[in-house]
Amino acid sequence: MAKTKGIKPVAQNRRARHDFFVEESVECGIALHGTEVKSMRQGKVNLKESYAQIRDGEVLVQSMHISPYEQGSIFNADPMRPKKLLLHKAEIRKLKAQVQQKGYTLIPLSVYLKDGLMKLELGVCRGKQLHDKRDDMASRDAKRDMERAMRNQSKE
Repeated sequence: MAKTKGIKPVAQNRRARHDFFVEESVECGIALHGTEVKSMRQGKVNLKESYAQIRDGEVLVQSMHISPYEQGSIFNADPMRPKKLLLHKAEIRKLKAQVQQKGYTLIPLSVYLKDGLMKLELGVCRGKQLHDKRDDMASRDAKRDMERAMRNQSKE
């Protein structure tokens, strides 16, 4: 199969941006089995409750569900197995230093196909308090109301 150029989104973790402040994001590869790649190309991946941990100098994504490939027979891997992320040692050390700060965690933000390869956008995130979420919702509503008023005024 020829490699396609460009970026094709596969899945996004919308909940992450609602529950966390994304301080920084890093693009990394994912070590996958063949049937997992085929299933991900079909969009059968769920990032909702997933998170990443740094263990023994490796970054692993936990709770990322990749549905078994329907034509995969016995070669399908466990859908919930930890997936290793492909990063340079310097990047892993930098992420580890950031995560050791109070309140920071690694959250997968999106999975996409880039030039024929599966990539994951990993965010260094800090949790939001309830009042932060309310502020975000209020500002979003105010922005929507202003745009609606501008549209209505331009029609007149």
